[in-house]
Parts: sequence; structure tokens; C-alpha cells
Amino acid sequence: MEPTLYLFFRGNCLEAMSHYAETLGGEITGVFRNGDAPDPESRMPGGDDMIMNMHMKLGNAAIMASDNTDEMYDKPRGFRISIAPTSRAEFDRIYDALAGDAESVEMAPDKTFWAERFAMFTDRYGTPWMLNYEGAQASA
Repeated sequence: MEPTLYLFFRGNCLEAMSHYAETLGGEITGVFRNGDAPDPESRMPGGDDMIMNMHMKLGNAAIMASDNTDEMYDKPRGFRISIAPTSRAEFDRIYDALAGDAESVEMAPDKTFWAERFAMFTDRYGTPWMLNYEGAQASA
């Protein structure tokens, strides 16, 4: 059994998940819009283009997501998606792609006692992230 992350967005699920797939090397394996529902009772509130469910494969992990209306949306809290890039260059590339236009940067990229490079931020879509490249610190 492996956990699956499930993210909620304010009407920009397709844009956000497509950006994550492109940035992280994921594969979008399913997109179901509100308009795809076979009958009105199966629909969620909102228009036909809202994403009911979206699936992205990321290595051995899965990230799923959905749009929410403003009334149903709650800002994510109490967790972060943690990514461990395998090189400093990969860390910098991912940070630049995900933290560009960030909602907030809680910790800018810096060296820590456990990692050669570490950062915490909330991206423009409201998703909280941690990037951790151990580098030479892994053996320390």
C-alpha cells in the first residue's frame, strides 16, 4: 500500500498539474472534467471545464487533484510535498520552475546542517513544497 497525494485547486487544476508534470517529469494519465459526467447527479458544482479528477504518475508515486469552487476550497495546511532532487542543478531548476511567482517563500534556498541545499515555499497555485538536496551533507 502506498499513499497518494490528493490536491485541490481553485479552478486551475489542469494548469497546475500540467506544470508539475512538466517540471518534475511526471506523466498525466487521466483527466476527467465535470462535463464528462454521464448525468447531472454525477457532477460537482461548477462548469463543464472544471476538473473532477486528474491523475499524474510521478515515479512510483501518484498525485491526484481536482478543482473546487470558491465555496468548497480550503487552503492547504499542515503538510508539504517534499522533493529530493539528485543534483544541485536539478534542485535549482525545480526551484526556479515551482517557486517562480510563489505565493510565499518560507525559507529561501540555503545550506543546512542536513542538506547542501534546502528550501520551503508555497507556489502560485497554493501548493506547499519542500526541496531537499542532501549532496555532500548526506555522508556528514
